Amino acid sequence: MHWASILIVAGLCGVSLGQYEDEEDMYWLHQYLRSQALSYNYMPYYEDEAPPYPYVSPGSSFAEPILEPVSRECPQECDCPPNFSTALYCDSRNLRYLPFVPSRMKYVYFQNNQITSVQEGAFDNATTLEWIALHGNQITSEKMGKRVFARLKNLERLYLDNNNLTKMPSPLPRSLRELHLAYNQITRIPSNALEGLENLTALYLSHNQIHDIGASFKGLKSLILVDLSYNHLRKVPDGLPSSLEQLYLEHNYIYTIPDEYFKVSPKLLYIRLSHNSLTNDGLSSNTFNTSSILELDLSYNRLQKIPRVSTNLENLYLQGNQINEFSISSFCTVIDVMNFSKLQVLRLDGNEIQRNAVPPDAPLCLRRAAVIEI
Repeated sequence: MHWASILIVAGLCGVSLGQYEDEEDMYWLHQYLRSQALSYNYMPYYEDEAPPYPYVSPGSSFAEPILEPVSRECPQECDCPPNFSTALYCDSRNLRYLPFVPSRMKYVYFQNNQITSVQEGAFDNATTLEWIALHGNQITSEKMGKRVFARLKNLERLYLDNNNLTKMPSPLPRSLRELHLAYNQITRIPSNALEGLENLTALYLSHNQIHDIGASFKGLKSLILVDLSYNHLRKVPDGLPSSLEQLYLEHNYIYTIPDEYFKVSPKLLYIRLSHNSLTNDGLSSNTFNTSSILELDLSYNRLQKIPRVSTNLENLYLQGNQINEFSISSFCTVIDVMNFSKLQVLRLDGNEIQRNAVPPDAPLCLRRAAVIEI
């Protein structure tokens, strides 16, 4: 199991497999040569996706390509480690099409190629797949099969980052735990795009062009992390799941947050809202006064006052705003031996506060602070 974990990570990171012992080398060579004797009749779905590995026999008087046989045990374009027989490594090989996937595979790595499509039925031969890595390609929504992932009842991780998608892939299997769609061109998330994904724990949608979320999070009772940074959102998403722990919304155009918006997520620990358009007028007095939050990033907005926060907050980033006063009541409503803030890091640099504006009771309230930058 230990080696299996290492091989999985190696495949995702694009790292080549290490050398084998002598006996394993011989076994690998034997298996590889044996595989060349087998073939299959898989044909690309699109005419412009012919395999880029033509073979012309020596002495031929014509240039018509002859395709080499490809094994059902392991496609010749890829590697299938003998000591990890359920993994197929086809990454970083200038592929323009998806090779045949043997039925025994659980982990397939097609990242960093030039693949433009995922045709309908591409994975019908390997319905027990758990991981699919397709990031770093040129896949478009128009050339993705409408139900290409629907039959994969064991799929847990789907990597589609760094492609040319303009729409959310749908439908997706209920087994999915991680969905990676960052660095695409998605503009909106339909309310039913994530329907039924009760096991989804992480959703990565940063660096898209999303301007509308709607009620997409409804029913996602296992969701822990949402990354919607670097998009075009003007408001926060509706209906955060109660399971949520990490929310990343930096580099959007959000200007207001509803009262007690974060109360519905009692496990929320980390919030990033930097580089938005927040003002004090767009916040209620208790917007961020939630006891679960440990880290809050509100840097580079348009705040003129320090918003009230919970005494449990440990890291608060407010640099690059327009704050002109140090209000200790934002951190402590009562100051005595038993009541104080647990804040450890406070950044107020790049505001309009003078260093001598720190109130005299600040050390008693902020007694745990190791870093205060003004």
